[in-house]
Amino acid sequence: MKKITLQIHCKDQSGIIASVTKFIADHSGNIVYIDQHVDREQNIFFMRIESEFDSLSMDKFTSNFKHVLVDKFQMKWRIYDAEEQPKMAIFVSKYDHCLYDILGRYSSGELHCEIPFIISNHKDLQPIADNFNIPFYHIPVSKTTKAQAEAKQLKLLEHHNVDFIVLARYMQIVSTKLIERYHNKIINIHHSFLPAFVGAKPYHSALKRGVKIIGATSHYITEELDAGPIIEQDVARVSHTYSIKDLITKGRDLEKIVLATAIKHHINRKVMVYNNKTVIFY
Repeated sequence: MKKITLQIHCKDQSGIIASVTKFIADHSGNIVYIDQHVDREQNIFFMRIESEFDSLSMDKFTSNFKHVLVDKFQMKWRIYDAEEQPKMAIFVSKYDHCLYDILGRYSSGELHCEIPFIISNHKDLQPIADNFNIPFYHIPVSKTTKAQAEAKQLKLLEHHNVDFIVLARYMQIVSTKLIERYHNKIINIHHSFLPAFVGAKPYHSALKRGVKIIGATSHYITEELDAGPIIEQDVARVSHTYSIKDLITKGRDLEKIVLATAIKHHINRKVMVYNNKTVIFY
């Protein structure tokens, strides 16, 4: 049994769903999931389909799909083989909560991907990588060595054919070169106090202001800091009884869950990006 996922977006017009489903049926496919969305303001149609086939030539299916439908509807589209596991590189610094959570989920089989290595600008978290038997590369970053460090990172990423990157609290600004090479393929996580409480101690600032809600945001990174397409967010209520430690603990719990959810959405091909926004098919 061969299972594929199709992502499609194009100008909204009559007949898209009927044409695509007929095409799949004509190729002896069985649709097991289908969902669509129309952005009325932009007049853009989005669709995600999962289909199963007793046998399928991906090359022939892709060629026929392009010939029959892509040109007709002027589609932007992607096709994925469900059996293929994307390769995910993890970048970290010193915070360990997101890394532990990701590796725990990976070890239990929850994440349908491969993790060829972990990169860090510090050595602190190498024992965690060693415990999970994942290669760890220490690549220090400073103002004078940033270009050389990112050249080493790119070399590793390309050598291992990495599909996407997760910044699991990587406390460095990623360069334009890396962002362009992995456009909408670098996932970041941060607290949702931004832009109100910037700096190294946002929880301390939030406590002084008496915040009642804290949260976390996971998004694809762009050249504009913390302004990329949002994949997942969550919030939790807090009260005046919370200490700094309580706020940080609650915030880190949210960060772990939100980042893991964003990773799963990306791995399962449930995210479509358009004009710095995302369409998430649940």
